[in-house]
Amino acid sequence: MAMTVLGIGGVFAAITYITPMMTEIAGYAPSSVTWLLVLLGLGMVGGSLIGGKFADRHLMPMLYVSLGALALVLSLFTVTAHNKIAEAVTLVLIDALGFATVPPLQKRVLDQAAGAPTLASAVNIGAFNLGNALSAWLGGLVIAAGLGYTDPNWVGAVLAASALVLAAFQPAGAPGDRQRPGRRREQPASNRSLWRRPGTEPAGR
Repeated sequence: MAMTVLGIGGVFAAITYITPMMTEIAGYAPSSVTWLLVLLGLGMVGGSLIGGKFADRHLMPMLYVSLGALALVLSLFTVTAHNKIAEAVTLVLIDALGFATVPPLQKRVLDQAAGAPTLASAVNIGAFNLGNALSAWLGGLVIAAGLGYTDPNWVGAVLAASALVLAAFQPAGAPGDRQRPGRRREQPASNRSLWRRPGTEPAGR
């Protein structure tokens, strides 16, 4: 869950304050903000598709690459935010990389809580929202301290890097009570009585 909070927090630390970065730093007209937000949405969709494609077979490598690249791009955003084209490209990359982490993180949570997948999924979505709120608050503190509209990107970079460190220390296999291949699951005792051989019914029947 902590990886979800930190990883998605890296994204929202940057994009929560994207409008003043677009207009005050890059010099976009306010009327252009809507179209740039469309680019953000495209990045989210693309990242989710890529993350979903690789989550099944390459879960942890996908997390390493996406979180590491996200931390790097967020750091660069403090520079690219001053150029219109560079900022637009960086925005797409941030959202694509950030949302590419969502499917593998969700799958990992479900694998670790195979006995209660619905509850685990709900809690992980809560962690997603917590990361959103926490990163926005931290970014607001940075701006309120007078450090500028681009400095929340450093907050995002630190959060994403922290998520990468957590991922690096995670075991490769996910615990769970799922049956291993080639191993027969023993039938519960309550069901064994239903499978009697012919002629073994209790007397009197």
